Amino acid sequence: MASFNTLDDLGDVTGKVALVRVDLNLPMKDGSATDVTRVEAVKPTILELAEKGAKVILLAHFGRPGGKRSSALSTSFVQGDVEKVLGKEIMFIPEVSGPVAEQAIGILGPGDIGLMDNVRFWPGEEANDPAFAKGIAALGDFYVNDAFSAAHRAHASTEGLAHLLPAYAGRAMEKELTALDAALGNPETPVAAVVGGAKVSTKLAVLENLVGKVQHLIIGGGMANTFLAAKGVDVGKSLCEHDLTETANKIMDEADHAGCTVHLPYDVVVAKEFAANPPSLRTCNVHEVAADEMILDVGPLAVEALGDVLKTCRTLVWNGPMGAFEIVPFDAATVALARTAAALTQEGSLVSVAGGGDTVAALAHAGVTEDVTYISTAGGAFLEWMEGKELPGVSALSK
Repeated sequence: MASFNTLDDLGDVTGKVALVRVDLNLPMKDGSATDVTRVEAVKPTILELAEKGAKVILLAHFGRPGGKRSSALSTSFVQGDVEKVLGKEIMFIPEVSGPVAEQAIGILGPGDIGLMDNVRFWPGEEANDPAFAKGIAALGDFYVNDAFSAAHRAHASTEGLAHLLPAYAGRAMEKELTALDAALGNPETPVAAVVGGAKVSTKLAVLENLVGKVQHLIIGGGMANTFLAAKGVDVGKSLCEHDLTETANKIMDEADHAGCTVHLPYDVVVAKEFAANPPSLRTCNVHEVAADEMILDVGPLAVEALGDVLKTCRTLVWNGPMGAFEIVPFDAATVALARTAAALTQEGSLVSVAGGGDTVAALAHAGVTEDVTYISTAGGAFLEWMEGKELPGVSALSK
């Protein structure tokens, strides 16, 4: 991975204006945030810059206003939540450039914090318009990007500004990039990847990139059914993309050539209906699935074998659950494998990096959030990184 400047590379910033891109796109209910994880993530960067005497100006988007002002999508709605997490008052600034913004920043003293309105109120943001980016850059002395979750977008506040001002990665961004580099950029081998979820179609690029990079590819969730069907297994009523069997075979061939072992379940948990603890629940060999049954989880023998695979590996990348983990007992495989990965991580024999919405929820459900090396909460950016794509917001930061 290209090297990038971090907050450690900053000189004296007293009285200087730091333009800091953060992710404050919080889930809201009745006017306040239901989850402030994203604010917690950027808190260290904001407070460190404030303590060093910079004027910290936060840039963020909120929802999708499509380049027009919308009173319902102003970042002023999250101001109170941000203040609570930071334990500091912040000034709301209704513009992102021009005299009003300039005047507001002029009022702030060293160590003070300002929050600009939603950068997406202006069409120049998503268009990455150079003139719009210049207008914002004119207000600041340096730029800090601490929003990895928006790094796959080449917008003015995520990419454009990095070319106009001295650019640095914030602490959350630095942590994310270091973890991702350890997982796929420059990992200790052997590397295993767990890829689960409902559909192969949404993870095609991920699978194609991974077969050339990892030694073990563990496929779970509804995706595994498509691969089993491609091998001639009758998967009954299971969720399966039969039109993609040729693609699945192609991926397995590529894996063969690359020396990557693809692991599919050989025992599975099936039921006739998708409900909690259904009476028709049973565990069987994949070749014994009846026409009216559906595969809803990976079986215990396969999970034990997969645990043994992880014991031989040094690095694990995880995206997507093994089964329909939202409903008991179809969470068993995901929970068991997650706990094995967590135990190996705690022993120091495995570096484990996980990401994606379902994955975060599944690992929390297994109670191992604190025990894996790193969990990325960035959905789209994490997936694009797993696909091997350049992330514009990241490449703009490289020295």
